[in-house]
Amino acid sequence: MPSSERATDGSTQPHSPFERALGPEAVAALHPRLRAYVGAIPAGHHGVGRGTYEVAGSRRRWLRPVLAVLAREQVLFPAHQRDVPFRIRNDEGPWGRRAQREFGFLSGRRTMVDEVHLVDGRLVDDIGSHRRFRAELEAGVDDGALVLTSTRMLIRVGRHRIPLPRRWSPRLHLVERFDDAAGRQRVDLVLVAPAIGRLYEYRGTFEYRIVGGEDAG
Repeated sequence: MPSSERATDGSTQPHSPFERALGPEAVAALHPRLRAYVGAIPAGHHGVGRGTYEVAGSRRRWLRPVLAVLAREQVLFPAHQRDVPFRIRNDEGPWGRRAQREFGFLSGRRTMVDEVHLVDGRLVDDIGSHRRFRAELEAGVDDGALVLTSTRMLIRVGRHRIPLPRRWSPRLHLVERFDDAAGRQRVDLVLVAPAIGRLYEYRGTFEYRIVGGEDAG
């Protein structure tokens, strides 16, 4: 990663990007199981989860040509389905948290990749296999849940990242909470565009744990 994209606050503490963006008081307000989820993953270990999305994809058929292009970048997919099995694997990289999500659509398995890290003290998510898409994120805690909302979307063109105009840029909203009654973690993500509405979504529950490298499959 170019040095201009590395975390620049000088921290050498073993904290994840989420912990550093939230701060200690907000981290303490998270559900205990979510503190483990957002916390730094020990060296030689991985975070792994398995579950089912109650719904995943986009209902808007006119978007499918665009989504087909984004699928090649491992971003979003031209599908909409209920009861989608999925797996997630999180790894702590040199600069941030790498995630790989595998969706078991009836049309075939699809993989989404992203990396969350800090840039100049801001939490950002670089999305896709070529990291062409970036969401700048605002992180908070609401009733023990982690809430992430995008404040700006950017596209990388060559060496430059170009922000999308706010008047039509999609906005990402993600909530991670722990359901004590079910004993499972719940995720709810939605991508909404002004004047259009919901473009893409996935929501469901999963079980998550930290495992050694040999158990990460």
